[in-house]
Amino acid sequence: MHEPLGRAARRSLNGAHAGEVGVVLPPFIDHHVHVELVDPDPIVALGIAAVVDLGASPSVVAARAARDGLPAVAFAGAFLTAVGGYPSDRPWRPEGSVRELAAVEGGDGDRRDHTALPDSIEAAVDEQRAFGASVVKVVLNADAGPVFDRATLEAVVTAAHARSLPVAVHAEGAGTASLAIEAGVDALVHTPWTERLDDELIARAAARQAWISTLAIHARDFGDSPELDCAIDNLARFHAAGGRVLYGTDLGNGELPVGVNAVELALLERAGLEATDLVQALADPWPRAERGDWGLGGIATFVAGADPAVPGTSPTPLPDRLATARVVPADDLELL
Repeated sequence: MHEPLGRAARRSLNGAHAGEVGVVLPPFIDHHVHVELVDPDPIVALGIAAVVDLGASPSVVAARAARDGLPAVAFAGAFLTAVGGYPSDRPWRPEGSVRELAAVEGGDGDRRDHTALPDSIEAAVDEQRAFGASVVKVVLNADAGPVFDRATLEAVVTAAHARSLPVAVHAEGAGTASLAIEAGVDALVHTPWTERLDDELIARAAARQAWISTLAIHARDFGDSPELDCAIDNLARFHAAGGRVLYGTDLGNGELPVGVNAVELALLERAGLEATDLVQALADPWPRAERGDWGLGGIATFVAGADPAVPGTSPTPLPDRLATARVVPADDLELL
């Protein structure tokens, strides 16, 4: 017996799709985008009502989030990284989008240049919060430069949690996912793809973290790669262990389709997510506590046809069906 994902509904008789029957679902969110690298506005016409920006100039993204209309935008503000760490040297980084922080006193990192006190980390976190950030973003890319040691990362986590902000980490390179888990980080902004995590570490991550999927960035030509295989293996075990999976695409990172990404959803299916799991990953309100916190109370997602949780009702694969989702005003739908 399959539980329904949503409610059967009919579209208004006054609109362009008068009387169309389908399923109404909660608003969909892409939990990893970069609004300074891609215009997010077209995403609304293709099924996404809200986005989470995970790295931008705080002033620019705050101004974008303050605009009326859709998509709704939550954001992290600047990338927090070690001195000389990724992406401080990347030409694509928007101006003002990176905050380099030295190691805290007592940390085990390289402090030959200068050493930060915890209050400098608190100031960096406070800056993001003052602009309206809903999450703090830290970059640990050991393959591209220096990263925070554990003491410094823990100081960021402590400062963010004291201000009721979760911490999300880009973990790339040997040992970075483990470091993020040990330091009490709340989310990984990509499924780990540079190393296979052991089952014990996966279980600990599942108990405390959310992972944002971003699988399709490893399948640019719609084919397998070692990175994709590693990510799917890690995510499958994380999901099986009860981990919280969030749909996210890293939109703005190269050529990715706008709107609900059927490839991303198909890869999530390969990792073991079923229909209800996919919708939960799309509709999860993270990093805000509740869907209502997004200001989307009058908005719904509409998918034409039968409830996608019920097998055999459509020859179209579920990811392709969900990719037909449209953002509609809730009062344009009549529940059946």
